[in-house]
Amino acid sequence: MILGGGDRVSWRLASISRQYSTVALAAIDADPIAILPIANGKPMDVSRMYDVLVLGGGNAALCAAITARRAGRSVLLLECAPRHFRGGNSRHTRNLRCMHDSPADVLTDAYREEEYWHDLLQVTGGETNEQLARITIRHTATCRDWMLGNGVRFQPSLGGTLHLSRTNAFFLGGGKALLNAYYRAAEALGVEITYDTAVTNLNIKDGRFTSAIAVRDGVEHEIRAKTVVAAAGGFESNLAWLKEAWGPAADNFLVRGTPYNMGRVLRILLDNGAKSIGDPAQGHCVAIDARSPKFDGGICTRVDCVSLGIVVNENALRFYDEGEDFWPKRYAIWGRLLAEQPNQIGFAIIDAKAMGKFIPPMFPAVKAGSIRELAVALKLDAAALEATLARFNAAVRPGNFDHSVLDDCRTEGLSPPKTHWARAIETPPFFAYPLRPGITFTYLGVAVDERARMILQDDRPAHNIFAAGEIMAGNVLGKGYIAGIGMAIGTAFWSHRRRGGRAPCRRLKRFPWS
Repeated sequence: MILGGGDRVSWRLASISRQYSTVALAAIDADPIAILPIANGKPMDVSRMYDVLVLGGGNAALCAAITARRAGRSVLLLECAPRHFRGGNSRHTRNLRCMHDSPADVLTDAYREEEYWHDLLQVTGGETNEQLARITIRHTATCRDWMLGNGVRFQPSLGGTLHLSRTNAFFLGGGKALLNAYYRAAEALGVEITYDTAVTNLNIKDGRFTSAIAVRDGVEHEIRAKTVVAAAGGFESNLAWLKEAWGPAADNFLVRGTPYNMGRVLRILLDNGAKSIGDPAQGHCVAIDARSPKFDGGICTRVDCVSLGIVVNENALRFYDEGEDFWPKRYAIWGRLLAEQPNQIGFAIIDAKAMGKFIPPMFPAVKAGSIRELAVALKLDAAALEATLARFNAAVRPGNFDHSVLDDCRTEGLSPPKTHWARAIETPPFFAYPLRPGITFTYLGVAVDERARMILQDDRPAHNIFAAGEIMAGNVLGKGYIAGIGMAIGTAFWSHRRRGGRAPCRRLKRFPWS
């Protein structure tokens, strides 16, 4: 069974569970069809024992559902979002980081296992399970065949996506197209899918799952299955839980991802003896435009000009090296950096030389003819901003600017330094983007073994409970992020059958439906 991630705030699920029992029984007596969950457009038989229940409707959930169904198992997928919001954070993705030993499909050159592993090790600071990380990495070399067989199409890397043509395979049409392809494949195979269905409890005893309690249209249903796959995401949309982890700073966070990842399934599993993994204050948190919506802004709200200029806080002071490394390896640290600044706000500042060298975000830049004018528009202290720019420009040393490599354009005698791509910001007009922390998903999750079985607090694997995607990503991502690794984690453990039905990895034959 696959559990959906999050649900509508307006449902007020905390008060639903028992108050509807009498109403539900009356409704059943009156018209059973009217209150049954709808799966694939038809009333669902809730008395049925499914082989596999999947909780969630994103990439990892669909990979698990399709694989199980292709193995001949009956599968029900529960997505708590409405149909038009289905897919969790996968809706906002656009690529998958792939290992390959030579040019392959849309990927150029080579990106071998050890380099991939080193890149992951670098961004996580060693906070990763090497066994699970290497399973993920190795499977990215073969999963594209499986994806193609289920309708996904790829394209060369987009213009302006710096340094990714070698490492990342881009989905034609983005994450929404990928999801639509998987949903079409799942429905054609006979996977039953129900939307607007939120899981409120799981019946688990001594590591064995027996049934799930789900609510649709205010009515509870008990759904039984032999195996459950929890793929319901993290808790990034649960603002109260975020505040527990981050304190008052969380009030200024924007949730870049889906509004439906409330962490309910995660909380149920932890309360039922799952061993937790990861820090609740760690997650995929990037710098996004401060004018973005509170929820669901997606990838188009990200601001990618940081490495081409400087970033200051509301005191008009720099606080980190903007040119530390390639942007795909560093963009996900900037949300946390902003979260540590006064009032969780920052401003990326560039001049005319930088325009056209990055993918423009959704909102237009603030434009001014002088730094003083720009400061006024941003409501910053003009003298302080001018002083910061003067110090930066004076520290820039001549070099050969090349944004495609770690060039020799740097500052000297400045703290913090700018290690690469440092050029004086002196060519008008000047531009700025206001920045806030944009959280995509959280890393607190459940521990799993190499078969993706959930681990219990006494370190035993659960009998029939598996986890997929963001809800177990903390096993690989203790902290930090590298572009495309999230989709790799969500895909690697589940899309394990190539076209033609051959399993690429014998260890994965031990899944219950293999």
